[in-house]
Amino acid sequence: MSLVQTSIDGVIGTIAMNRPEKRNALSADMVAQLMQAVQSMQLHADVRAIVLRGEGSAFCAGADLSYLQDISTNSVLENLADSTALMQLMQAMVECPKPIIGMVHGPAIAGGCGLATVCDLVVAGREKARFGYSEVKIGFIPAIVMVYLLRKVGDTQARRLVLTADVIGAEEALALGLISHVADDADLVAATYALAERIAANSASALALSKGMLSSLHGMSMDAGLRYAASMNALARQTDDCKEGISRFLHSSKG
Repeated sequence: MSLVQTSIDGVIGTIAMNRPEKRNALSADMVAQLMQAVQSMQLHADVRAIVLRGEGSAFCAGADLSYLQDISTNSVLENLADSTALMQLMQAMVECPKPIIGMVHGPAIAGGCGLATVCDLVVAGREKARFGYSEVKIGFIPAIVMVYLLRKVGDTQARRLVLTADVIGAEEALALGLISHVADDADLVAATYALAERIAANSASALALSKGMLSSLHGMSMDAGLRYAASMNALARQTDDCKEGISRFLHSSKG
């Protein structure tokens, strides 16, 4: 059985973590298959938006027991290679030109919370979704995701979430800016795919350029950011989507 399943319905691609009996716990194979799935969706011409979800009762409950055992016995070089693979997966999700929407219906803990963190948007179930960076409880650290978490929620809340290992619900995660949307559990699937359809209706080139800018602007000075923005503005004007969009707008205005 594949640890990750993919499907495409029109312009929406779905990546489903498929270890329900293990609460979709991460393993080296799972990370590798997720990476392949993201790359495949990125290259698929018809896909405009991607939904990341988990099968069973959990979104992703972190690393499985055998994975943790490997971590504790691996050499430094083996652990570096393993952590690099996770880093590359998260960066691939961030750099994917197609928006990725996390659908969190249950626990997203440790590495699972990390995956949710690097999604562009997250829709979480009001009743059962849970988020937590639990690594410090076992002497580990959420090192890679901290790079993204600081940007997403700021220093104070990142410190609180990482150092306490608190597990929080959907409403609190929304208030902190960790996720973007909350839906009743019964409506979660419909709400997530409705959001994906709304995003997919936008220009693919504009979405890709906007995603790239949203990542690149972090850390830039005001002057550098504005110069970069001006160049991207000029680039966007040259795309076929922009030219066609302006033409449609002008035509509709005359009508």
